[in-house]
Amino acid sequence: MSHICSVYDPFPIRIERAKGLYIYSKDGKRYLDSFSGIGVLAFGHGDEDIKRAMIEKMERYMHISNFFLDEDTEIVAAKLIEKTHRNGKVFFANSGAEANEAALKAIKKLRKGLIVSFEKNFHGRTVATLSLTGFENLKKPFEPLLPNVVFLPYNDVQAFENFVSKNGKEIAAVFVECVHGSGGLNVLSHELSRLIMEAKRSFGFLLVADEVQAGLGRTGKFFSYQHFELEPDIVTVAKALGGGLPLGATLFLDDLADVFSHSEHGSTFAPNPVALAGARVVLNRLTEEFIELVAKKGEFLRSRLLRMEPRPIDVRGLGLMIGVEVGVDAKLLKKIALQNGLLLNVVANKVVRFLPALNISFEQIEEMMDLFERSLKEAYGRSHVEKVDSSKS
Repeated sequence: MSHICSVYDPFPIRIERAKGLYIYSKDGKRYLDSFSGIGVLAFGHGDEDIKRAMIEKMERYMHISNFFLDEDTEIVAAKLIEKTHRNGKVFFANSGAEANEAALKAIKKLRKGLIVSFEKNFHGRTVATLSLTGFENLKKPFEPLLPNVVFLPYNDVQAFENFVSKNGKEIAAVFVECVHGSGGLNVLSHELSRLIMEAKRSFGFLLVADEVQAGLGRTGKFFSYQHFELEPDIVTVAKALGGGLPLGATLFLDDLADVFSHSEHGSTFAPNPVALAGARVVLNRLTEEFIELVAKKGEFLRSRLLRMEPRPIDVRGLGLMIGVEVGVDAKLLKKIALQNGLLLNVVANKVVRFLPALNISFEQIEEMMDLFERSLKEAYGRSHVEKVDSSKS
């Protein structure tokens, strides 16, 4: 009997080690990781620079609590604020959910009224952040959640205009995911982003950009909101920030920089100094040139997907954050891909989420796509055989 809560569905692999894009099992097999720890490992498994920085920090100390200030705290915070091209301050957390929790807490302090989110947004699994998450199946068992949260259809411009025209003065904040991480990799429309900014200027609500998965160079910009001319008041990041260790951050910009006074918010563990050491390396390597190359790799990946036979139903996303809608049973495809040495992540029923390490080479993209195309063909073939057998019976 397992003593672990049954909340995950792990791959049937006993891992021996992992390096770069690959995970090696104890029985000697090699698997290509197409989603890099759900977007956490921006530079792949076991990156030497990140590992060296963490070991050096661990040899000094592993935890010092918030009564002391590790030197990397200011370095990492300053770099994050610099990338917004604004002024601001950073609150460090342990995860994306905690980063969004801090954002929500700030909103509650500053504004009273409605909080607008969108269907298929994902902001976390705490009671507060689940209240902002647009998946009914995730929320239903835990209701009632926070009141005064409104969900609008994603990219439905008319629905947004109608709601704002009737309720604009009552809106305290709007939460936006510019690329849906868990909701199928849909991308925010420029029309909706324009309307959000127009409504923000008219009614003065706070805008939160959730960059937990789409930030830190993943989409071909440092932050995904920078594709859309949004001007958020709060930005949340996590996942790749800690170089493989838990670390999140909430960026409070311009007038919100001093939203929390002494002891109004805090964390025992965050910012962990070892995770900060990893974050310093990650941010230093996310140069403009590197991120431009991420964008080119994303275009190459997309073009390769569109040349496949059978061709996917849809390919969407930005940079190296790509969703592929397939016309076969996703669980079957995932199983076949595993047999072929490819680890796939499936979200929103039939959408395969590709989040490879940002330093993946063009040759490795080809390898990943060859394995995916082969697995997709086998899945279509097996589905056809099963349909024929079913019709005979």
